[in-house]
Amino acid sequence: QVQLVESGGGLVQPGGSLRLSCLASGSSFSIDAMGWYRQAPGKQRELVAFTRGGNTAYADSVKGRFTISRDNAKNTVYLQLNSLKPEDTAVYYCYARIIAIATRSEYDYWGQGTQVTVSS
Repeated sequence: QVQLVESGGGLVQPGGSLRLSCLASGSSFSIDAMGWYRQAPGKQRELVAFTRGGNTAYADSVKGRFTISRDNAKNTVYLQLNSLKPEDTAVYYCYARIIAIATRSEYDYWGQGTQVTVSS
């Protein structure tokens, strides 16, 4: 069993910055990919940023403002949010594609979500 635990959300003024962290914990697993999604009230969950094998991808709405990074030794993925706008307000969810070492089966895991509110 694997758990994803996020931290770092909060209230920030427009133009401000936040850093989200997501730690994957458990045993006998490896991580294929990690990413961040977000869901604003009344909207569908959308991809924000994704990293796999050293490659990254971003939603057009966050390119140039958000940066995803990963520390493989710590099984942790980060999302640096800069130049935040009110429309970035949402619950941000960590995602991981986990591979069970014993069976090589792949599973998708989600964190519990962390609230990011951008408001003056």
